[in-house]
Amino acid sequence: MWHARVRYGPLEALHGVTLVAPGPGLTVLLGRNGSGRTTALRALAGTVPLTAGSVLWDGADVTRVPAQERVARGLCFVPERQAVFGSLTVAENLELAARSHGFTPALEAYPELRPLLPRRAGTLSGGEQRMLALSRSLVSHARVVLVDEPAQGMAPAVASRTYALLGGLDACVVVAEQRLPADLRTRAGVVVYELLRGGVVFAGEAAELGSGPRPTPSG
Repeated sequence: MWHARVRYGPLEALHGVTLVAPGPGLTVLLGRNGSGRTTALRALAGTVPLTAGSVLWDGADVTRVPAQERVARGLCFVPERQAVFGSLTVAENLELAARSHGFTPALEAYPELRPLLPRRAGTLSGGEQRMLALSRSLVSHARVVLVDEPAQGMAPAVASRTYALLGGLDACVVVAEQRLPADLRTRAGVVVYELLRGGVVFAGEAAELGSGPRPTPSG
């Protein structure tokens, strides 16, 4: 993403943001509510349009490529809310994501889902729905995985397992978080961008975060 700007009516949510996410690799967009982290993730997914700037994927400009075509090219987007088909069963949700590949990897990653296979996804707890939504990235063989707050509602042990799974994917993985998870603070190679009021105030590896003051972004 290069010099990206996004407006919601009169409000500019991103002020010329540039992000470079390696693939395979894990990138964290960090920031409080209103920082622009979720908007940046949605811009990468193609669900909100840029008013300026561009989105590049493997060197190709996909700025004007619609979200559904990005999915066809190998993108998996897991939003914070409404990330599963509530009226379908857990098994049906997994079958949609896996298509002909089968969804055994999802059950190996999250065995908690196995007894829930016949249940309607809308009846699951928040943490269970999060596991189901994230399973899409494990069975869809995505090349780019975008996740907004992956561990929301999960028990600490399941959250830790989730970050390990995301970090081990052979894909460009970008997650949005309010705070840097403890599991990632000392993990080598994790790239962090901290956003504040729509601008980047820190860019570097996770271990470097907090090593010094960060400036306030300008418009």
